[in-house]
Amino acid sequence: MDHKRLLSCCVEILDSFNPRIHGVLEHLNTCLATKLDLEESDESFITEVFSGCVQYTNILKVVVDAFFADIGKTSLRVDRNVYTVVVYLALYRLDELGIAHYRKFVVSHEANKMYKFLSFLFNEDNITTWMKHEVSRHSNHLSDGVKHYEHSYVQTNLISPLLRWLPELHDLVAELGDKLANKQKPRKPKAATEPKPFNLTKPRPRSVPMPEKIPKLKKLRQVPQSTYRAPVEDDVIAKIREENRKRAEEELIRSSARQPSCASAEKSDKAKRRMRRIINEENSKLQFNKVKAQEMPSTTSGNIPIKLNAATILREGILFQKKEEEELKKLLEYEKGGRDATEFLKWQENTRKKDLEERLAEIEMRRLEGKLSYEEAILARQTMIRENQQRVIEMKEETRDMMQKHLERKSKEGEEMRKLVEQTMSEHENTKEARKKLQEYKQKLVQEVSKESQELMRKALEEAEEEMRQRVALIAKIRAIESVPVIRFKHVDLTESSGAGLLSEMSVSELRERLALLKIAEKEDVEDRRDNILKSKVEKDQFLMDTLETIAKHRAEKGNEAAIQFETKKRQKKPEVKDPKLQELQERLEARKAERKKESEKLAVVPKKSSARRQKVLQAEKAALEKMRWRELEQTREKAAKLRGEGLASRNSAGVRPVTTLRNQQPTTKIAS
Repeated sequence: MDHKRLLSCCVEILDSFNPRIHGVLEHLNTCLATKLDLEESDESFITEVFSGCVQYTNILKVVVDAFFADIGKTSLRVDRNVYTVVVYLALYRLDELGIAHYRKFVVSHEANKMYKFLSFLFNEDNITTWMKHEVSRHSNHLSDGVKHYEHSYVQTNLISPLLRWLPELHDLVAELGDKLANKQKPRKPKAATEPKPFNLTKPRPRSVPMPEKIPKLKKLRQVPQSTYRAPVEDDVIAKIREENRKRAEEELIRSSARQPSCASAEKSDKAKRRMRRIINEENSKLQFNKVKAQEMPSTTSGNIPIKLNAATILREGILFQKKEEEELKKLLEYEKGGRDATEFLKWQENTRKKDLEERLAEIEMRRLEGKLSYEEAILARQTMIRENQQRVIEMKEETRDMMQKHLERKSKEGEEMRKLVEQTMSEHENTKEARKKLQEYKQKLVQEVSKESQELMRKALEEAEEEMRQRVALIAKIRAIESVPVIRFKHVDLTESSGAGLLSEMSVSELRERLALLKIAEKEDVEDRRDNILKSKVEKDQFLMDTLETIAKHRAEKGNEAAIQFETKKRQKKPEVKDPKLQELQERLEARKAERKKESEKLAVVPKKSSARRQKVLQAEKAALEKMRWRELEQTREKAAKLRGEGLASRNSAGVRPVTTLRNQQPTTKIAS
């Protein structure tokens, strides 16, 4: 078993042990009976640790209580038995276990708690001073009476072995501290590899080979003279070629003598004159020294193509349709005898102008009042800063007085706590005799209860054996029934039905025929749907084209109206606001501004040379950081551009069409604005 489980088993047994109720051996046997996976060595270790902790409970209690009183005030009391086991192993079993096994027990628990406890336990000052005296002063309760530990026993059996192991234990505590501080151990440098020569076998000396006989060549025939002469066929071909050339020359002379007049390559004088005139006209048009003007950009000339969605076209068409219906309604009302509303509109415009002037005056008033309140707030803030400075000085004096009182109170509380600790230690010594009597009484009771429990366990075992016999017999019967073979083969006829007697019952072959008929009907239905969809698409396209025409007309009319309204707005002048209240507010605002400037000049702090230097350094650092940031941005942009270029190249090489070509292929609808 690993060290962590052994430690947890020991702590569990100590946690459940109560000396007033349980006996030591009986409690140990009951606890070990629950743990079935223990080996003999593990059981012997647990029994020795448990019996040792119970036997030397007073010595272990002294160390653990001192820890909780000194450093472990914030530690949990639940871990008390863990600390007792660790102290027992350190004081009585360290020579037997060795530092390696002891380290494994310590590391198996939480590092933070172990570091805190072991730094207190293995402190050399604590071991040689109070621990030595306290252990010798306290007594151990035995059956024959009370036995006090002598100083020589404590020194030789407890303190001196612990002091001998202190260097290794200090290394363990330092290791735990490094683990908590997340420090890494420095690795030992590996020794350099020393090259060694290969253990190769030495080659044997080669034997001198015997010389081979040089083979003699046979005498060859001489080369025939015909190889050096030209073949007769070449002479024959050259003669035929010469005759053919002569015959072709004669034919050419005859054809040139018989040449007709229309086949002459020379041009007439009239044609030459016309050609000269055309060339002169073309040369007169050329102007090489003329300054070339830049052409107008394509975006400014002509109608710009705007891509419209079907939804936008329909939405705009409905909007213009509603406007047309409203105008028709107005015309119908005029036909019936309705009146023109020009006079009412003029009156409405005049009232709106008056309202606008009043509104502008109110806005100006609010703006000036806001500025006034801003100036007053600044003045109030300056006065508040002065008051806060005085208040801070008063608060500092109060805190000094409070700190002195707190220190005096702390010293008094420390003296009271020392007195209380001394009182409690004296009370603990008086209660030990009463505990011993109670323990003996409880041991007698436990022995009586154990006999009754053994009889009950024997009866329960007999009943369990009877139930197991019955279960084994049942399992044997079930296995015998399952071993009998069952015929599960069945012939299948696809033309026959299942014979369940249902109305919709049919064979597999009939079902396949019906499925084929259903598929044919489904295909016909799909084709009808496609035809209907195509018809609806054509009708929709026609309707969209009509709406686009109406939209273009309405937009042209709107453009004309907007141009007329723009010219009328240019001629109008902005209304001027004149109000005596506004002038008063302006004067008050200027006075407040002057007061604020005077107050700020009073509170202004004269900058020192060091602060000015510091500010220059900060500005330089800021400029350097900005340069770094811009450089990083440029680098990221360049990387992104490179990646895009590589991606496009790879896509084009793989046969993927670029996005721009696909976009250009889409039809664009031009709308006259």
